[in-house]
Amino acid sequence: MTLYRLHHTTLYDYAAPVVLGTHYMHLLPRDRPGQTIREAQLDISPAPETRRDEIDHFGNPTTTVAITGAHKQFAVALSATVEVRQPPPPAPEDTLRWEAIAAKALLDPDVAEYCLPSDLTTPQNDIADYAAVSFLPGRKMLTGLLELNQRIFSDMTYRGGVTSNATTAAQTVVTRIGVCQDYAHFMLACLRALGLPGRYVSGYLRTLSPPGEARRRGADQSHAWVSSWLGPDAGWVDLDPTNNLLVADEHVTLAWGRDFRDVSPLRGIILGGGRHTLKVGVDLEAVLT
Repeated sequence: MTLYRLHHTTLYDYAAPVVLGTHYMHLLPRDRPGQTIREAQLDISPAPETRRDEIDHFGNPTTTVAITGAHKQFAVALSATVEVRQPPPPAPEDTLRWEAIAAKALLDPDVAEYCLPSDLTTPQNDIADYAAVSFLPGRKMLTGLLELNQRIFSDMTYRGGVTSNATTAAQTVVTRIGVCQDYAHFMLACLRALGLPGRYVSGYLRTLSPPGEARRRGADQSHAWVSSWLGPDAGWVDLDPTNNLLVADEHVTLAWGRDFRDVSPLRGIILGGGRHTLKVGVDLEAVLT
């Protein structure tokens, strides 16, 4: 078990006053098997006139606020204490064949929707060809997943500032360059090309790696990875292609959906403001291991 203290700050500085702002946020982490939220607080400045906390279609906590007073800054600060005790997955050789997973997924409506393509993960022929290398006929599901995870890690170049939130998996398979979001969308498109379910997971990665291990890509910022279904008995397993990891206790889950657009941390509409600058800071510190 690992206990984390999480801080996530977002600050918008506007060149001119904003006279009206409505913001929709996925910034409160969710409980899930292997993760318990002991406490979480979202501080918003300026104080909103209205605030609505709800659960979205995918079971993620959401916060919607409206600010009507003129302001030149908008700040959101998350503080949370999260307990992570990730259960180990089954041995790869004990998982079902991938073809059986694809067939079973269609029988479960809560799983089947994650087999469908989305705007950012629509599989093309070259993506299907890439995926087929790891999922030969009759191969066990987790064996294929681990190989696909490793191949994407090896075949892609991690580089910020090249892609955007609108970059698709079809673009990534050509350039092979991007950040964690692009790695995750690429892997999800591979799974969906084969009719396999996959969830886009947003969250955080431990700021300081365990002793003796290299610093992870994506620490000190929001992170993204993939969750894949191993069947009704084994459930979901998470993989981080950006770091070639089978997710254990180094990750804290924020939200999940079909792709980034389902779980964007913060989006909204403002009136006024002009040009703006954005600063984001993340610190995920283990306080007990």
